[in-house]
Amino acid sequence: MLVELVVENYAVVERARLRLRPGFNVLTGETGSGKSIVVGALALLLGARASSDAVRAGAERARVSGIFEAPASAAALLGEAGIEPEDGELLIEREVLASGKSRAFVSGKPVTAAFLRDLAVYLGDIHGQHDQQALFEPAAQLALLDEFAGLTQQVGEAARRYAAWRSASEALEELERNAQENLRLADLWNFQRKEIEAAQLRPGEDQELENERRVLQNVNRLLEAASTAYQILYEAEGSAYAQVRTAMRRLEELARIDHEAATLAETLQPAQVAIEEVSATLRSYLSRLEADPQRLDKVESRLALIERLKRKYAPTVEGILEFLEDARRRIEQVENLDEQRARLLAARDAEAGEYQKLASYLSAERHKAAAVLATSIEHELKALAMAGTRVVFSLEAAEWSPTGMDRLAILVAPNVGEEPKPLARIASGGELSRIALAIKTCLAGGSEGASGRTLVFDEVDAGIGGAAAEAVGRRLRKLARRDQVLCVTHLAQIAGFADHHYAVSKREAGGRTIAEIEELTGEARTREIGRMIAGQRLTPEALRHAEQLIRASAAASD
Repeated sequence: MLVELVVENYAVVERARLRLRPGFNVLTGETGSGKSIVVGALALLLGARASSDAVRAGAERARVSGIFEAPASAAALLGEAGIEPEDGELLIEREVLASGKSRAFVSGKPVTAAFLRDLAVYLGDIHGQHDQQALFEPAAQLALLDEFAGLTQQVGEAARRYAAWRSASEALEELERNAQENLRLADLWNFQRKEIEAAQLRPGEDQELENERRVLQNVNRLLEAASTAYQILYEAEGSAYAQVRTAMRRLEELARIDHEAATLAETLQPAQVAIEEVSATLRSYLSRLEADPQRLDKVESRLALIERLKRKYAPTVEGILEFLEDARRRIEQVENLDEQRARLLAARDAEAGEYQKLASYLSAERHKAAAVLATSIEHELKALAMAGTRVVFSLEAAEWSPTGMDRLAILVAPNVGEEPKPLARIASGGELSRIALAIKTCLAGGSEGASGRTLVFDEVDAGIGGAAAEAVGRRLRKLARRDQVLCVTHLAQIAGFADHHYAVSKREAGGRTIAEIEELTGEARTREIGRMIAGQRLTPEALRHAEQLIRASAAASD
């Protein structure tokens, strides 16, 4: 149940606070006063899509918060998310930035809009004119039946099984489609594999060969440079090594006399070692350097082979080796074609069997639930001044789909003696509104665990009046004994049945339009219902009529 709703910088609402109570709550006001803004704000808390259009002009963000009584049925979902209700209540917050981004929190913990939609199942539901139009769609009708029958989880599993069957079927179709082409290409792949394998390439080999070629092409220059460096460092008279050795002896002699100079020799020691090591390396390097035209020819030939393979297969040796692995894999697939076909067939048939078993179960349960739901809706319609209306849930076999093997059409005959027709062919919008309310009522009372939710009806009175409106008011009042009901209405007959009455109005302040919400009691409520009866000009007759309507509604409810 919704305890409190606070709306800030949302549409034309600067700040509004609505404290709802148990029972039947109505929200009224002039057309365009902002009644639907309250419904839209509440929808955000239940996970509806956020839009930057909702942010009040000039504000950085819109904020909606609501305090709900924490339903025991949602304990598992909240526990998995690590959310702990405080004093039996949940604080749900939603912020919408001017950029269009939104953030959501439950009891101070950040959550996603998807989580809010999952939680909304336990908190409440919003029914508006859009939902009535959705009733024309066969998919929406089937979803209603599944919700009533408690088959939502099984339908989700059927969708997963269907997707797995489709995936296996498509993989098999692709295998068959590509089989002949792959067989034709197998000879080419074999040739490519043999050509690359014959080259016996190693990763990085081309770089090593490039370096060796540069060395072989410049042997004389390398000999001259290395020999000169060796002479200067070690071999020549007055070499660096000889000079450092002489300096070391002088420093050692100095240290024997002056101990403070002992560190000088130690500091120079690494230089002597470095010269010795570089000289030894140069000596070894010179011993290996020699002109080798034959080796140069081999390197040139090897590089030419690698360059040719690069032009054919990939710009690098590593890429060529990857091409080789791919060719091997393709050849293996062709060689194991029958094995792959058998494996995919087995997978497809297994998934088809599981799907068909589940879809058959769904069909059987839907047929059972359809008769019960149709009878329940007919019973509800009696209370909505549509006695004698016949409702038929026509289930027919259909092609496989994510929702099973059924196609549903809800057929209705509003008058005795008429043939049932699809909902879309019902001429009266008022009849459609009452049928939608009857369906929603049946779904709301489908399980004990769902009681105590907040059910919102946005202009469910569209197209009705008189006795029909009174019947809708009675039904909403009765429904409110089980769940908290909030109804946005233009009809005095419905508002008269409310336990609590709220009015939305607009006023101008500082050049801006501001929407406000006020709870009405006593004379203020009578005047609002009188306005709904008479329009802009409130007459004494309208006030008397409003008083009579409130008394009559209270007496009828009792």
